[in-house]
Amino acid sequence: MALQWWQRPIALTEALVAQHTVKLAPEPEGPREGLVKPRAAQGDAADSADTDPITLVVVGDSLTVGCGVERQSDGLVPDMARSIAHVTGRPVHWRSHGRLGATMRRARFRFLPQVKGHPDLLVLCAGSNDLMARRTAKEWREDLTAAIDEAKALSDHVVVISSGQVYRSPALGSTLKKAILDMTDAQTAISRAICADRGVLFVDMTHHDTGLTDAEFWASDNFHPSKRCYQLLADGVVDQMGEATLRSL
Repeated sequence: MALQWWQRPIALTEALVAQHTVKLAPEPEGPREGLVKPRAAQGDAADSADTDPITLVVVGDSLTVGCGVERQSDGLVPDMARSIAHVTGRPVHWRSHGRLGATMRRARFRFLPQVKGHPDLLVLCAGSNDLMARRTAKEWREDLTAAIDEAKALSDHVVVISSGQVYRSPALGSTLKKAILDMTDAQTAISRAICADRGVLFVDMTHHDTGLTDAEFWASDNFHPSKRCYQLLADGVVDQMGEATLRSL
């Protein structure tokens, strides 16, 4: 349900306060690529040598580069790689291209051109910053459609992950969170329809229940996921991809 007219100035005031009070966690240090082996194959050089790794590339925003944790290796993308390796029994070579504050438009124009080769799985992960920047539904539709089309030229398997759960952030006022939830739901519906039209998988993490309390869910900035939350979100993404799809990579 959209905000009432009298709630709009409250949400605007809360947004202005957040701009001056929310201190976002920086991009963590560490390499933005790596190789993950299945747990059963750890230390088994022979098996690893005989198995071609799945190549996973993720392009997007602060979730892509693990803001909220201390090391890149504890972020969403390597966690996805570990989960995929567990499901498929194959090693996974992961790489991330992203930036804190990136919109889908920036992901399209700056980070997709950085993708090299022909990755087995290419994931687009952006949307929260489009909401915060109040980009219109028309702009979101155009940016996401173009990004998907360009991603499909780079990989046979493209996945789109929804925006994060900003509407739950303890760092934001209650009326502002309601406004963000309304915008998030609208964006999710558009994304789902575009992905269906383009024949790519849409993964809804916006409404994914990790089972964590707020204290467990959020990093120290109360805006990005914690280490444990990234692990559960990654498992949720991989679960929605499905074993059959992953084994076809």
